[in-house]
Parts: sequence; C-alpha cells; structure tokens
Amino acid sequence: MIFVCTHTRALILALAGLISFQAQADNGQNLLDIYQMAISNDPTLASARSGNLAAQEKIEQGKALYRPTVNFTTDASHSETDIRYLGSNAIFRNAGRESYETFGYGVNFSQPIFRKENWVQYKQAQTQVSQADKQLIQSQQELMLRTAQVYFDVLLAQDQIDLINSQKAAISKQLEQAKANFDVGTATITDVNEAQARFDLLKAQEIAALNDYEVRKRAVQAVIGRLPERLATMRADIHAQPPEPQDMEKWVELATQNNLALSIQQEGLRLATQEVERMNAGHLPTLDMVGSYTDVRAGGSPNGFGSDLQNATIGLKLNIPLYQGGAISSRVREAVANQQKAMDDVEVARRRSELDTRQAYLNLTGSVAQVQAYEQALSSSQSQLDSTNLGYEVGVRNSVDVLNAQQQLFSAKRDLLQSRYNYLVNVLKLKSATGLLNESDLAQINERLINVSSIQ
Repeated sequence: MIFVCTHTRALILALAGLISFQAQADNGQNLLDIYQMAISNDPTLASARSGNLAAQEKIEQGKALYRPTVNFTTDASHSETDIRYLGSNAIFRNAGRESYETFGYGVNFSQPIFRKENWVQYKQAQTQVSQADKQLIQSQQELMLRTAQVYFDVLLAQDQIDLINSQKAAISKQLEQAKANFDVGTATITDVNEAQARFDLLKAQEIAALNDYEVRKRAVQAVIGRLPERLATMRADIHAQPPEPQDMEKWVELATQNNLALSIQQEGLRLATQEVERMNAGHLPTLDMVGSYTDVRAGGSPNGFGSDLQNATIGLKLNIPLYQGGAISSRVREAVANQQKAMDDVEVARRRSELDTRQAYLNLTGSVAQVQAYEQALSSSQSQLDSTNLGYEVGVRNSVDVLNAQQQLFSAKRDLLQSRYNYLVNVLKLKSATGLLNESDLAQINERLINVSSIQ
C-alpha cells in the first residue's frame, strides 16, 4: 500500500506553503491553508489520533504477557484464643487463653515459559495496531475530502452571489431602458413589467444565496474551528482532464491493492483467525516458573509457642486442562463463526471498493465531459445573447427575448462553475477510492486557485 511518510508529508506541505505564501498574502486563504488548519482543529481527526495512540499500547500489553509478574504481600493480625486439650497426651500441652500478634510479608513471582494463548494475543496486538494505523490514514483521507467539499461549497455559494449581482445589474439596465422606451412610446408596459418581475425575483434569490453562503461558511467552521476569511477562487482557464490511466479496471485493481476500508476489513479477518488460534490454545497445557519468599513472625500460638519463619521456594508449575465444562470448545466454535463473519465482511468491503472506484471513475469522466459541454454551452449562450441584443436593437426581438437570453447565459455560467468544482472533488474521490489520496493531490488542485471573491 502506498502511503506518504511523515517527512515526505512535511516536505510537501512546506513546499506548497512556500509556493502559496505570496498568493495567500494577496489572495486570502487557499485550499491548503484551510486543510492545514483542519489538521490542527478538526475534532474527528483528533478523535482518530487519540484512538490510534491508545491502540499503540496494545503492543506493550502483548509483550507484558511473556514478562514475569512479581507481587509483594504483607499482613498483620492480633489473635485471642482459648484452648483446652483432651486425651492422655494433653498434659504435655499448654492450655488456656493466649493473646498474640502475627506479622508477615512475602514476594511471589511467576514467569510464563509456555503459554500458546499469550503468544497469539501478542500477534493479535500487532494486528490491532496495524489496523489502527490504517484507520488513522483513512481518517486523514476523509478529512481531505471533507475539507475540499466544504471549501468548494463556499466557492460555489460565492459564485452564486456574484452571478446574481451581475444578473441584477444587467436586468436593471434592461429595466431602465424599458421604462425609457415606454415613456417615449416605443415599448409597452408589458416590457417594463417583465423586467421588473425578473429584477424582483433576483432580489429574492439573492436573499436565499446570501443565507446559503453563511451556512456554507459554518460548514467550514465545523472543520477548522473558526469562520474562514477570504477564500481563493478557481482560475477561469482550468481544463478538465480525464484520469490516467484511462482504464477503469486498472483503477479497480489499484483499489483492490490499496483501498483502506478493504485493508481494514482484511486486518479484521486476520484478527478473527488469530482469535480462533487463541481459543484453541485453551486445550493446551501451560508451564510457568514460580517462586516465593515469605517471612512470618508470630508472638504466640494456640499452643503458646511463638515462631519466626523464613521460607523461599522455586519450581515449575504445569497445568493440563482436562475438562472445563465445554466452555473452551464453545469459545472455539464462537471464534470460528466470527471468522466466517469477518470473511464475509471482507467480501462486502471488496465489492464496495470496486463499486466505489467504478462510480468515482465514471463520475470523474462524466464531470470532464460535463465541463467541456458547459464550456460550449456558455459560448453558445453568449453568442445567443449577442444576437438577441442585436435583434432587439433592430426591432426584430423584444425585451423578453433579451431577458431570456441573459437568464440562459447566467445559468450556463453557474452550471459551468459547479461542474468544475465537481470535477476537482471527483479527482480527489477517485484517489480516495483507490487509497492513494495524499497532500500532494490537494497541492495540485490548490495551484488552480488564484483569485479571491469580493464577498466577505
């Protein structure tokens, strides 16, 4: 699987920062700026990091299973006894009441020598850490996608407001001209009413667009922890290019090798297989080396005699399970069933990764075609508007025709902008589906952002 190491990641971000530093100073925050803030402030990624940090401790816990355990114990007590002896030998014993204290301490240790279950648990710890590492990388990739999506959502909302303002200016000019023509008798009141209705409708659309813009900015705030400043917008000369290689099945093959969701499920299958091995180990004997040292001092006893005892022992302890009520066999069957479930989950993840990759590939190729089609539609709409204006000037077209042509032109501009944003997001989605998405992909897209919206 292809990952970006820490040093490479730092180098990419540093180079991208140098490249965009001047642009940032003049053009506001760009995509990489927002992503770098998201890395430090996104709570979802912070949660994934904490989970990964916790998972790393599994390795140390696994190693501890084959290390010795040492315990220190101590106790103190006070005893009151009253004893009477019966029988012919009782005359040689002290009878009556006794009062005495007992104090003792000891050290016990145990060193596992053969415990198959412990060894398997250590291998499971390694698998869990590997799985947690991939989950963290998956969270980082998801953050890249979320950052890009909310960033371009804000840009689209900004563009929508800009287009409405431009359209208002055009219709306002048309409205003034219609009123002037009506005053001199060369136009009807219908032309004036039509232009006024279009202008009033745009005012309502402007309110909705401004509200949507504020909502989109709050979506960015949820990722970076504060409202964004001015955002760098997309260059007008962007060209949509099909993915390389232009073979969907090759992308599916890459996803089979690198898709993170699939890799995580494969780690889950490995963990379930190891669990079967661990449960089977319950049938095997265990061998430990054990030892102890005790020091017990008693000021008396029921017989009237005190004692001071030191005792040290060392030896081997063999435990051979014979019958546990069927619990071990039941746990093995449970583990085997969970292993089968994990195998099914891997197949689900494999099919999902193939489907997601194919969808991402088709969406990307479709967005490339859409961008090209909307570019042509924009050119055609501009030509239509120019022709309609000319026709209006010579009297073969009316003001409604001009308004309709203007509306079509602005709709084409809006659709083209949205298709370009979709194209850029689909580039990232295809990389994410194959597990290859990294900061350099964001840096490449960031190079296409230079202008700044005037909206604050």
